[in-house]
Amino acid sequence: MSPHDAPLPPIRLGINVDHIATIRQARRCAEPDPVTAAALAELAGADQITVHLREDRRHIQDRDVRILRDTVRTALNLEMAVAEEMVAIALDVKPDQACLVPEKREEVTTEGGLDVRGGLARVKEVTARLRAAGIAVSLFIDAEPDQIAASAEAGATSVELHTGTYANARGAEKARALEVLVAGARQADDAGLAVHAGHGLDYWNVGPVVEIEELQEVNIGHAVIARAVLLGLEQAVSDMKALLER
Repeated sequence: MSPHDAPLPPIRLGINVDHIATIRQARRCAEPDPVTAAALAELAGADQITVHLREDRRHIQDRDVRILRDTVRTALNLEMAVAEEMVAIALDVKPDQACLVPEKREEVTTEGGLDVRGGLARVKEVTARLRAAGIAVSLFIDAEPDQIAASAEAGATSVELHTGTYANARGAEKARALEVLVAGARQADDAGLAVHAGHGLDYWNVGPVVEIEELQEVNIGHAVIARAVLLGLEQAVSDMKALLER
């Protein structure tokens, strides 16, 4: 069997439980608890729990991150801005992975990749501090050659390719967006970076992304939580997990 005939390794599924917290914060009460949701997601097959502690604390709270650090049995992935407040929290909590993302107060959700090239000095500094503490560092970027090259230069462990453009495209534009992701994944892998993907992925569009050979991990939140509202979280997670088989 040649290397090209060998089966591809399984893709890790990170479940983002931010929007469990969104429902809770709508009433400023105690439930639903994202900590409980994380435990159910793990039981259903999630390989990782992802949370984004935003500077405005719109959904996930500091309390959630600290309890999750004690209760998550797979891996905890903390999405965070490069703000010093967030760096201090990450160094204290020590998630398994920190994913550095851009953040704007007025956005509904993250709108694009981090400009690693434009902010290389700061990203490199934060990456070094996190990695020195034993935290793997992923950079959430658009699949652009200069951003991938800058991510390697910054010393990141991995890149999470922003799949929002692909998810929102239609027809020929969708095919072109997928080609960009494929090329970006190949470049990142050649640069020694692990390849992750996320943003806008759902039960209907994740299939072609799963076929990217270099892909090791996807992080999905809204689509899974939306299905969970109707079918239950365990069913929603197991349905997505099945789609990642290749």
